[in-house]
Amino acid sequence: MSSEFSRLIMGVWRIGDWAMRPAEVADLIEACLDLGIDTFDLADIYNGYQCEAMFGAALATRPALKPHLKLISKCGIALVTPARPQHRVKHYNTSRAHIIASAEHSLQAMGVEQLDLLLIHRPDPLMDADEVADAFAALKQAGKVKAFGVSNFLPHQFELLQSRLAEPLVANQIEISLLHTAPLFDGSLDLAQRQRTMPQAWSPLGGGRLSSTPAESALGRVLQRLGDELNATPEQLAIAWLLRHPARIHPVLGSGKLQRIRELVAAQTLALDRQQWFELLEAAMGREMP
Repeated sequence: MSSEFSRLIMGVWRIGDWAMRPAEVADLIEACLDLGIDTFDLADIYNGYQCEAMFGAALATRPALKPHLKLISKCGIALVTPARPQHRVKHYNTSRAHIIASAEHSLQAMGVEQLDLLLIHRPDPLMDADEVADAFAALKQAGKVKAFGVSNFLPHQFELLQSRLAEPLVANQIEISLLHTAPLFDGSLDLAQRQRTMPQAWSPLGGGRLSSTPAESALGRVLQRLGDELNATPEQLAIAWLLRHPARIHPVLGSGKLQRIRELVAAQTLALDRQQWFELLEAAMGREMP
């Protein structure tokens, strides 16, 4: 299943910050396709519940793009916002009714007939795994969602939901970067390899913090030296570091600037050897491997 999605995924959660007209967003979508990125990541809550409608407005200016896109959306978080006046407190909702209604709203907002992948956005302490499985089955049978996954799930949470499903979960979108290495050691990537599930990395550049890594820090020094050796930027090295992992991590990019996207796409040509990979890990952790 992971081979059906581009190795780099275009994250659209900041679309409200891009200050682009719908036709300009469509230009960016088309440019991403030309660069080999056909997978776009959204969620019902992004941009105050407006992200999917803004993306849909862009697609409405160029409907011919739709058949070429792989669309990911997420549901399960309920925010307190004027867009949802019925929400008194931030909470999670993985009820059958909410999952189905959210998926149908996503389709309507984007003007498409099917999501390629629907993720449960956060682990829900009140999640009834059987109820989630029933919602997934209904959406699958109706042809509204092709495949399902999760986001921010730890291995035991992933395995609970998987135990109720007839088909495998195909993805877990987790935070992982040189500035957040916990999934290397908490079993998340081990489970992804064992289940052959697609790990997707949100915030692969540490939410922009990687760009401001102090030059005198351990990580800053290694990024500079390897950058000189490989003719690569720190951001390209960070993406290449994720791509080197055998679990086949799919980084989710967040920039709306085409030149920056081009630079990150070029990271796919970097080949870090094993020692370079560990140099980056040790510098990121601030200690040697045990």
